[in-house]
Amino acid sequence: MKNYKSLLFIVLLINPIIGLYAQLTVNQDRLEKRITELAQFGIQENGETERVAFSDADLAAQKWVISELKEMGIETHIDFAGNIIGIRKGTNASKKPISFGSHIDRVPHGGNYDGCVGSMAALEVLKVLDENNVKTKHPLEIIIFSNEEGGVVGSRAIAGQLNKTAFPVKNSTGYTIGEGMMRLGGDTTRLADVARKKGDVAAFLELHIEQGGILEKENLAIGIVEGIVGLKWWNVEFNGFANHAGTTPMNARQDALLAAAKFIIAVNEVATSFEGAQVATVGRISAEPGAPNVIPGKVVSSLEIRDLSSEVIEKVYQEIEKRALAISKASGVEIKFYALDTTADPAIMDSTIQKEIEKSINSLGLSYKSMPSGAGHDAQDMALIAPTGMIFVPSKGGISHSPKEFTSASDMANGANVLLKTILALDKSL
Repeated sequence: MKNYKSLLFIVLLINPIIGLYAQLTVNQDRLEKRITELAQFGIQENGETERVAFSDADLAAQKWVISELKEMGIETHIDFAGNIIGIRKGTNASKKPISFGSHIDRVPHGGNYDGCVGSMAALEVLKVLDENNVKTKHPLEIIIFSNEEGGVVGSRAIAGQLNKTAFPVKNSTGYTIGEGMMRLGGDTTRLADVARKKGDVAAFLELHIEQGGILEKENLAIGIVEGIVGLKWWNVEFNGFANHAGTTPMNARQDALLAAAKFIIAVNEVATSFEGAQVATVGRISAEPGAPNVIPGKVVSSLEIRDLSSEVIEKVYQEIEKRALAISKASGVEIKFYALDTTADPAIMDSTIQKEIEKSINSLGLSYKSMPSGAGHDAQDMALIAPTGMIFVPSKGGISHSPKEFTSASDMANGANVLLKTILALDKSL
């Protein structure tokens, strides 16, 4: 009888807590308001916002985020890579943090939602927990990553993957990555202190706009990201023979640009010949000498291949290389491939976290699908050191990296609620 009463007391004690967790929901209006407020940092006369990493607008936005966090009592600092780090203490000091966040820097002429939705949703999650006095076992860590758009710099530093060779690279502000990190409050001489090891983070979650039109087209509320595609880049060089365009017969030419044109068509044909979602792109091309009356003697083009599987990327590349060899033999134009350092390995999202995200979605009665991410994200680097998950919300028209980028307040709130419930579920299970 005594044991029964003790059990009943525990049930009565726990039920209100379970009920509270089930009822917790983000404030949609407040989330949208924060998105609007963030968009004011870098606002231009035409109403669009410019906030490239390291700019004055980026610094001002950073200070605003920090003030918002401190107002909630979140211990906040800037790490040596220029990332904003906020810690909400847990009740169990032995637990590793559950981390979540995104970025607030933008591409030139970008929009107000890429990165910003995940960052402001992270703030909203912390605010909801604060105003409802909800305690978690794990510390909760918000991370606003520095210079995501310029090469996922902040997250690479945390994953211990940032190479010093990146420091001299400039962005459109004129500052180098090294100078920019210092400008944000970091210290390039102490990046080793930023790097974390596997096990330092219990889990990482990132909410992001889809940057594609799939969710909107299929009228779905949420995407569960299965993984972030890997990518490889090459420069492809075509060496023919420059000659007079008026006096050289068509059948006696070694036209490098014509060979390049056939190559571009071949790239598309190869990519579409495989089953799957792989993509291959030629996005840049230059021809020499570049005169209308001279047959191009040299062309340099880019080649990019992306997929969730490194093996598929390699298979697609090998088939493109075979097609290039055939074009070379038929045209008399030499074709060479030069692999570039700009590569990223595929990052598969943690299956356990994917299941928790799915449970959270179902508890909210939302529609969803599992899908890959064709764009890179900070989560790609965080997956190197922690179990990682990503949540997608629709982007209207699939538009991203554009002033016309838009995600509705209700879609943002749906994603933020999934983020909130998943964090609380992971806090119980990890």
